Amino acid sequence: MAYRVGIIGYGWAATAHADAINGTDQGTVSAIFSSRSLDDAEVSAAHGSEIKTYTSLDDMLASDIDVVSITSYPNQHREQAVAAANAGKHIILEKPMALTWEDCKAINDAVVANGVKACVCFELRYISQFLTTTNIIGQGLVGDLHYGEVDYYHGIGPWYGQYRWNTTVENGGSSLLSAGCHALDALLLCMDAEVEEVTAYQTTSKHEIFQKYEYATTTAAILKFANGAVGKVASVIDCLQPYYLHTHLVGSEGSLLDNKLYSTKLGLRDKKWADLPMAMADSGDVADHPYQAQFQAFFDAVDKGEDMPRTSMATALETFRVLFACDLSAKENRPVKLSEIG
Repeated sequence: MAYRVGIIGYGWAATAHADAINGTDQGTVSAIFSSRSLDDAEVSAAHGSEIKTYTSLDDMLASDIDVVSITSYPNQHREQAVAAANAGKHIILEKPMALTWEDCKAINDAVVANGVKACVCFELRYISQFLTTTNIIGQGLVGDLHYGEVDYYHGIGPWYGQYRWNTTVENGGSSLLSAGCHALDALLLCMDAEVEEVTAYQTTSKHEIFQKYEYATTTAAILKFANGAVGKVASVIDCLQPYYLHTHLVGSEGSLLDNKLYSTKLGLRDKKWADLPMAMADSGDVADHPYQAQFQAFFDAVDKGEDMPRTSMATALETFRVLFACDLSAKENRPVKLSEIG
């Protein structure tokens, strides 16, 4: 069926959402809420659909939209997502879900109570790199994973639009909440096992650009999984280098290193990697992210009355549960069991 979508916020991420939604088979952006006045004709022309703009969220939620896409500041997510769920709207929610575990749970509770469907924008699960990686793992080509690491390297300085608000605890939260949650989520996707305990540490670059941040800009965490496996995730938003999402997965029959594979199952020569033809997660620009594939999967799932695969609210909630355990570990300088994050 066709879905009329209202977007909350009209910044950088919102424009990427709008074009991706309009590129799906079922979705059409028909409304946008912004704290600033927008010209309906200009916004409609920019995205190729007839769009009515609102400066009142209540008015937009009272309109005939079916789905709400939330691209506002993270500290607004709880209030807006709960309001959307209470209005009976399905939800597309930009990461992070929220900046506290309590707010994440409140959003999930509202979604469940109102019987709406929701997804969180961990869209990298739909990029070729991780579709291919999970397919290779599923085929058993690297055997049983016992170690994995996914690391997020992306210097978020004044050259990057997010820097303007990302530097504050109020809106950025932590290195993992700000951006590194993509790496943590990818690691959990690949390892596909329950996390029992985490130990994390934080630090910050001495470069003057990163002194504006109100929180530590690098986090490194070790994850202990219930099946005995170990993982590592780093979130480094104070680096001076090109964007890099480092991935290394080690199993009983081989290893995956970014876009390279070694597998005893394929009879590959010792000391020789096989290159895999896949598009890599190599940019922090939302215009390069696979939103359209994710949103297509979301609308297809809503058509069936099902939770979407890979990036459902429940799946994302577990990622943030681990994330808040990592941040607590770094803050209190001790290991944290996941059972502490209730």
